[in-house]
Amino acid sequence: MKTYLSIAQIILGAVLIAAVVLQSKEAGLGGLGGGDAGGVFRARRGVEKALFNGTIVLSILFFALSFVTVLAFK
Repeated sequence: MKTYLSIAQIILGAVLIAAVVLQSKEAGLGGLGGGDAGGVFRARRGVEKALFNGTIVLSILFFALSFVTVLAFK
């Protein structure tokens, strides 16, 4: 069971990283390092909103899976 939890955590982590990187599509390389792209705050619509909400869900699932892994194999 520990193996399955570890594999699930690795896969979930990779998907979470991909979701975060996809959100900075127009920021360029400067935005990945924390630089300001000079953008204006705007409302998220369509795919951007779904990706934003999906990233939140993925982060909660990752935290919960990490918590379960620690408690199960303490």
